[in-house]
Amino acid sequence: MLLRPDPFNARCPTRRVLDRIGDKWAVLILILLEHETLRFNELRRRIEAISQKMLSQTLKSLERDGLIRREAFPTVPVTVEYSLTELGRTLAATVDSLRIWAETHIGTVEEAQRRYDHGAGPDLAETASR
Repeated sequence: MLLRPDPFNARCPTRRVLDRIGDKWAVLILILLEHETLRFNELRRRIEAISQKMLSQTLKSLERDGLIRREAFPTVPVTVEYSLTELGRTLAATVDSLRIWAETHIGTVEEAQRRYDHGAGPDLAETASR
């Protein structure tokens, strides 16, 4: 008997999926791959501050989850390209909505942080968004 998914339960598989797609590096990779296929070093150049090791680990995890495709070409040195799978494309619009929300509301978030940091507390920070 299948139980209803409960991401608040540590053993629920949906929680692992949410952990993966909520990872800051995974989100940035998914956003970049939404509109183009990119090579490893192109991804590394475009995502500032990500280490080679972290990029490699995140790409492997996204590939394992079926969200991206890794295609290697028989060149010297080997050329590897990454793109979204069909499953990854079903997630891309949602992830892009998060990017748009962040870009739209960054000023309000920063103002709330300033108010909070200067002792206004969360209640006054909330009024900054109105």
